[in-house]
Amino acid sequence: MRVFAIGDPHFAESVAKPMDIFGPVWEGHRNRLLEGWAEAVSDGDLVVVPGDLSWAMSLEEAAADLKLIGDLPGRKVVVRGNHDYWWSAIGKVRAALPPGMWAVQNDSVVIDGVAVAGTRGWTCPGSPEFTAEDQKIYDRELNRLALSLATIPADARAVIVALHFPPTNSRLEPSGFTSLIEAMPRRPDAVVYGHLHGPEAARGAIGELNGISYRLVACDQVDFTPVELLSVATD
Repeated sequence: MRVFAIGDPHFAESVAKPMDIFGPVWEGHRNRLLEGWAEAVSDGDLVVVPGDLSWAMSLEEAAADLKLIGDLPGRKVVVRGNHDYWWSAIGKVRAALPPGMWAVQNDSVVIDGVAVAGTRGWTCPGSPEFTAEDQKIYDRELNRLALSLATIPADARAVIVALHFPPTNSRLEPSGFTSLIEAMPRRPDAVVYGHLHGPEAARGAIGELNGISYRLVACDQVDFTPVELLSVATD
């Protein structure tokens, strides 16, 4: 089984939200992403999607976008992004997901021995205009990541941590997120995140940081094609 990741599909099957207003790189992004995914991924593979799945405002509006993702090859594990306004109580979210698609929140999912944990994350301290309200959300997301990481089974063949926000500020300074990840009993095989687009991508923790491999997988940063993280043998 191969493990892929791609973030920020920003599908909008039921709402009027064209992505090309964010620049020419987004022109035709829906079909480019569908084609890139279909070419790269097989049905037995796993794809981690770290947030911003849909521009919908409700689960009802998001249904078409979730089906679009569900119909693509592979099994999918998703976390929430800051634009996933449709993401309500986790029980309702899970009930709305198509078969072969799982949501992580305060827990982890294991597919053929590969554990996926994570949370949305948030803007980190030291970022411009970081506020007291940001601190509250940041602290809550740290707790959610800690809960999620604690559920990873010791016998997992591989571990992927998925965040939507980058785990550091723009100066790549340590954060609560990086501290939790570095303190894991078993270091993850990869940490993937999205959220950053265009020129902002340059401020992400790309590559290795304190012995941890971080990958920015926002779809416009990976040519709208899932990137392969690793391959594991399955029974």
